[in-house]
Amino acid sequence: MTASSPPFTLAGLDHVVFLVDDMNRALAFYGEVLGCVPGYSYPALGMEQVWCGNALIVLWDTTHEGAGNAIPPVAGGRNVDHVCIATSPFEPAAMRAHLAAHGVTIEREATHGGARGVGLSFYIRDPFGNLLEVKGPAEYADGRG
Repeated sequence: MTASSPPFTLAGLDHVVFLVDDMNRALAFYGEVLGCVPGYSYPALGMEQVWCGNALIVLWDTTHEGAGNAIPPVAGGRNVDHVCIATSPFEPAAMRAHLAAHGVTIEREATHGGARGVGLSFYIRDPFGNLLEVKGPAEYADGRG
């Protein structure tokens, strides 16, 4: 058996799906804290999508009658560690103040590598326990060019 190249080229992340149990709270967090804007809506499924740059974050309300396929087989199961959201440049003090104003706890600040190089990240949780890494652009190149 020989290895072959896939018949496509990767373009980046399209969307990530988060399970939530309070859609209004989810939309408020992603809109007010992260600045996401409304995307596609699937009311029959209890699903709302918000734009995060050129990708989507899908919010699927597990309390909605149309969300039967969204509920994990093991209550409290986890299959994602975190999602990294790339941002424009920001002042760290302004980021801290913004998150504090929304009652969002910073779990960790770190400077390390990512797809765009080495830069500053803030790790926070959404109201449903999903860990988000909010990462600024590269502070210095990581050699990938």
